[in-house]
Amino acid sequence: MNFASDNAAPTAAEVIDAINLANNGYQPSYGAEELALSVRNQLRELFEAPHAQTLLVATGTAANALCLACICPPWGAIYCHQQAHVEEDECGAPEFYTGGAKLVKLNGAHGRIIPSELKTILQEAAGVGVHNVQRGAVSLTNATELGTVYDCKSVATLSKLAAEYNILVHMDGARFANAIAHLNCSPAELTWKSGISAVVFGGTKNGLLGVEAVILFDEELCWEFELHRKRGGHLVSKHRYLSAQMDAYLKNDLWLKLAQTANNRAHYLSAQIKTIPETEIAHPVEANMVFPLLPRKLHQNAFSKGANYYLWPHHAQLKGDPEEKIKARLVCDWTTTETDIDKLIEQYS
Repeated sequence: MNFASDNAAPTAAEVIDAINLANNGYQPSYGAEELALSVRNQLRELFEAPHAQTLLVATGTAANALCLACICPPWGAIYCHQQAHVEEDECGAPEFYTGGAKLVKLNGAHGRIIPSELKTILQEAAGVGVHNVQRGAVSLTNATELGTVYDCKSVATLSKLAAEYNILVHMDGARFANAIAHLNCSPAELTWKSGISAVVFGGTKNGLLGVEAVILFDEELCWEFELHRKRGGHLVSKHRYLSAQMDAYLKNDLWLKLAQTANNRAHYLSAQIKTIPETEIAHPVEANMVFPLLPRKLHQNAFSKGANYYLWPHHAQLKGDPEEKIKARLVCDWTTTETDIDKLIEQYS
């Protein structure tokens, strides 16, 4: 039973099989293999974007940072939620790969940017011209770091505000599959049809060994991305193993099935937690994460019996007033079962 992170989950058997199949014989390197072309065509079909450029990298941090380097100049501001992954968990990679762009943190309940706040900050930006950081790009995390989802209308609203100032919008989709599973919309509707210029189609948190697909809806960004990827050390020589994973992920909608399973388990977990007295859920459960507020004594019980999850935020302490309510983050993945959840609930008693 591990509710600490979907990064800790196993890789799907279909993916391992695909890697083994790709391991036969010799193939061209650096993305020149035939399977890379197949993956590109599948992603174009999935996103209903026949001219989109698709590129693979091994990590979400690389995908986000390289995307932002293509759409934001060194003197620009990247507007993101204060709890966005690019702000809290990427060790300055966006600033590094852009050559110095500034992350500007915005507020909003449950991990989502408030349109009115984005509008205000865009209106007030660069008020004295050359002396200011310029408007650069907007970055949305979907699903958010708090397990909520931007719907198509919300994305379109934020993208429209960005377009008024001629800046582009990036979507960190490390849990993009979970967002789609919740919304039951198409990938196209949530991205380019709502104004997104670049999206990370994540796989590592959803059953892959380690690969993320970057989809660029503006073809002019592609060559710059390729150069950033190579210069940054993220062009994998044995690229066929990335392609093999993504190919398996796309076949028969495995990406969506795995995410739907994780989401369903999160809803079951939320329902079970609500049966515990003195408990509340801090954020809407829309993807695969649950953030319960529980008396510290219940966390102490669970951890003493082997439970594995994070108190939230990370500086929260297990020691202290046993009656104080402490928030936790519980993450479900494609392998989580209802039995696992039932056992966790038992550990609180």
